[in-house]
Amino acid sequence: MASSFIANAHQVNFESILAIPDNEGMLNMFKALEASGLRGFLGCQSVLYEKELEQFFDTALVQDGDITGAVSGKFFSISQSRFAEVFDLPMEGLVDFSEVPKNLVYDARSMFSKSGVPVSTYGKKRFMKYEYRLLNDILAKAITVKAGSFDAVTNERFLMMTAIQFGLKVNWSKIIFGVLKEMVDKTQKKANGYAVQICALLKSNPVITFGEAVPFPTSKVLSIKTIHTYIVMNETIDSRRKSEEPGMAKAAIVKMKSKSKKESESTGEEPVEVVTEVVSKKRPTVAGDEPVVPKKRRTVKSKASPSKASLDMVNVAQGLRQVKADSFYAILKHILFFSA
Repeated sequence: MASSFIANAHQVNFESILAIPDNEGMLNMFKALEASGLRGFLGCQSVLYEKELEQFFDTALVQDGDITGAVSGKFFSISQSRFAEVFDLPMEGLVDFSEVPKNLVYDARSMFSKSGVPVSTYGKKRFMKYEYRLLNDILAKAITVKAGSFDAVTNERFLMMTAIQFGLKVNWSKIIFGVLKEMVDKTQKKANGYAVQICALLKSNPVITFGEAVPFPTSKVLSIKTIHTYIVMNETIDSRRKSEEPGMAKAAIVKMKSKSKKESESTGEEPVEVVTEVVSKKRPTVAGDEPVVPKKRRTVKSKASPSKASLDMVNVAQGLRQVKADSFYAILKHILFFSA
């Protein structure tokens, strides 16, 4: 079914988005996306032909650099130049994004950051501004066709975003057509996508007949409404994260202070905040000459080594025979203290 081809798809209603009010950052991002030459590809007519789409993926293969197959009993052949013509894609510019100038990448790390602290070129997208989180999603779903989680930014997509933001020329026809060839190559496990674009390609062939058209889900078309929902959702997630993290830290500090306070009661000192989770099991040093009153502790019975236990008893017995009666209680008190 066509639903499997559009699970992570994105289309863009540029006419709606370029009229977005009160969000200069989001508006400028979409203007840069349009200027890069992707409007014809991302904003093409959103119509699906399910039966023909399934036949395309069943029969398509790569021959001499072109994509060939049969739909509705009719042969088709799609070249890179034909692909670029249908979607008005640039045929000159960058193909290898590692060639993006490093000074632009450096500037982008701060420009994309939500906090102003330079972000990494790969990692969690939650550290980015909302418009660049969305740009990452568009590139992942509609250009590179990535399956799975979209919480992270890859180094490749970061470089793509940098090229788009700074207006570098990109050979999108070669890049995107290359992704399409990977999809139809049965030897590669590439997620299927470009459902709307494939239908547009087939529709441009006059010899192919089509069945009933199915509208593309409006929830997957980016417009002012869906972008507003996207922003609100991300604001809610960020607020929840901020409210949860300080609470967790506070609870941990209170708990550690409690341990420190109990252990310091015998010294008369103020409780000291513990900044590590490792709590020493040794008794604190007692200040002054005040007598030590051993606390009653619950003991855990354990089976001691026979040789060690016998040796300890002999040593104690010999010691007791060598001392006078007036020192007996002092030694007993000493033993009780260290065995507590």
